[in-house]
Parts: sequence; structure tokens; C-alpha cells
Amino acid sequence: MSTRWLLPWPKWLSRSLTVPLLWAVFALPTISNTANADLGSIGMSGGYGLKIYKVNYALYPYVQVYFRTFDQSMHPLINLNDMNIGLMVKGQSYDPMKRQSFIQTLRQRPEATRTVLVLDASRSMAGPPFEASLTAAARYIDSKRPQDEVAILSIRDTKEGYDIVSQFERDPGALGRRLLDVRADGKKTRLYDSVGAAMQMCGMTSQGAISLGPENYVASCSIVVFSDGLDEGSALSREELNARITNMGIPIPVYSLAYSKLSQKYFTNLESLSKNSFGVYYLIGETMNKMQRVVEDIQNIVQSDYVVTFRSYVPVDGEEHSFKLGLEYPTGSGKLTYENAKFEAIQPPPVPQLQQFIQQLNQTIPALPPGSATPYFENNQSPVVGAPN
Repeated sequence: MSTRWLLPWPKWLSRSLTVPLLWAVFALPTISNTANADLGSIGMSGGYGLKIYKVNYALYPYVQVYFRTFDQSMHPLINLNDMNIGLMVKGQSYDPMKRQSFIQTLRQRPEATRTVLVLDASRSMAGPPFEASLTAAARYIDSKRPQDEVAILSIRDTKEGYDIVSQFERDPGALGRRLLDVRADGKKTRLYDSVGAAMQMCGMTSQGAISLGPENYVASCSIVVFSDGLDEGSALSREELNARITNMGIPIPVYSLAYSKLSQKYFTNLESLSKNSFGVYYLIGETMNKMQRVVEDIQNIVQSDYVVTFRSYVPVDGEEHSFKLGLEYPTGSGKLTYENAKFEAIQPPPVPQLQQFIQQLNQTIPALPPGSATPYFENNQSPVVGAPN
């Protein structure tokens, strides 16, 4: 695997190295090109599933695994703890009683999330529907964490078919002021081109950025679309956009709020994009007051991703090593699902910030005492979480 330092983000790359902590290397595992229509192939068992979307081994021997959980309605599993998680490195299962790993929600951590709000600003949405979408968008901004960033894109009669109202921004006040400038005066709705542009914004930023701390590392990027689903004159067709979504290595969920006081004829366009991207489709219809509750639900989903940090005992060799992340839910139910990924056993660069983070992790997950330096179950033990078939 080639090492890439400070290179641009390759479009639709399924696995790459990035640099979120100064010279640190963050790796993304190969992820199968699947979507909601085929949940069985992405670790789905017993009515729930998980999806690994990032693996960070910059702090080796510590490996951090970012993943999303979902039930059959695409909502996150709640209150997972160490006993819900099973780790298997090179075919050997970690013993959770040896305390060599821990789990946190993204909500508990400093990493940022990013969201692109896509507002249908065509004349057909003018009046109460558009006002309701602006209010809901403002609510989404108000409910984000301080480190999270939001961009705003409106569907307008420009050459591209959209207008970037705001690039990614953390300041809620600045975002609110720009939001108030949007007017519903467009003649056409190039919906697919606009969603495609939002995906490009996510694709260029979701891998993280050069920074001095984890609070500047972007863990995930999502798209929230407010529209009636009508597309007029996009260069991209729905099929082409869905094909692009399917072929992405890193899921960029599209959360759709389908609303209209005129017709629900085109709502299926939004439903298709959401179901194909690990997002959620919300049927608002004419009940505009549902929007604020919906955007709070979306914020909850985005912030409910999990991060498992474990100490690896594979010697530094510069090679890739496979591991499995297992999930048993509820605890003790015997309903298991596993997802595969990889990390590299590398020596971290001698950067002071990295060494500081490693020292902090050394206190949280101290090395096992000499003579028992293995995190795995002994031969006469049975794993708490069963091994996959």
C-alpha cells in the first residue's frame, strides 16, 4: 500500500491515507459498495447492522474504529458498551475483561461532523413550505455541537443549478445570517445536480484536514435535503446519481425531508436517494410542523456513531493486518454481526502532538504486565461474543 502525504482527496476512493493530526496518517479501510437495499452484506443480523467507515492507526499501537449502527428503520442503536463489542485480530478474539479496548459515541468525543443543507429554493416552494424549511434548517444549526460544521446550498437558477450560500462554517450566528438571505425565487429545480454538488463538498472534506488536534478532524459528512423531489433539467439523472452513491467507498448519507402543499408525485425521487445512501427518508407531506422534530432526529443519528479504541499487540512491521469488529445486541442475546477492516502496524511519526495523544491513551489502556502480554482469550476460555462463521 503506497503512502500518501498531503495529497488531494481522490474522488470516490475506497481507501486512502489522510493527515488530520499534523503529519499523522489516518487510514480508511476498504468498504464494500453496498446500500440499504442489501443490508445483509454489510453486517446485518437480528434486525440491526453496523458499517465501519474509518480506521485511524496514526496513534499505533492504538487503533480507532469509526462505525455507524442502525436498526431496520435506519436509527442508531443506543447505549452500547464494551460487552456489546467483540474484537478479533488475525483470527484471535480479544478478552474484554483484559480492558484493552473501550467504546464511545461520537457525541462524547472532540471530532467534528459536517453537514450540507440543500434547500429547494424554487418558486413552487414559496410561502409556508419554504419558511418551514428555513426554520428547520436554523434548528439543525442550533442543535449542532460547537465543533460541528454546516454548509448551505440552495437550488437556484444559476449556471450550475445551485448557489453555495455558505461554505462549511462553525459559527451558528454566521450561518443563520446567510440562511436569511435565501429566497424562493427559482424557476427550475436541478435537484440531482445540487445533491451531486453536496456530495462533492463532502467528498473533498470528509477525510479530515491538516490540524493540531482531534477537534479539527472531520469524522463524517452528511447531506440534508429539503425538497418536493421534483427535478427539472439536471445534467445528472437519478440513475447516474444513485450509481455514484452506490460506488462510493465511504457512505455519505442523504437525509430527505419530502414536503409539498401541491403534489407528492415526486417524493419517490428523494426516497430513492436516501435509501441508497444509508440515509433516512422522512415523509413530511403537508405537516410542516414535523420538520423541526425531524432535524433533531437527524442530528441525533449523526452524533450517535461509535468509536472503538483498542491497543494492538501486532509488532510494528509496516504491513496491513485484518481485524473484525463484532456487535452483539442486546447484550447476551446471541445475535451477532461482524464487519471486516484493516489497519497497518506502523511506527507513528515523531511529532510532539502525536506523542502526547499516545501518552494519554497509555494511561487509559495501559499495556498488559510482562508475562501476560496478550489481549486475547486463553485457549481454555470461551469468548463472550461468539466468533463469526
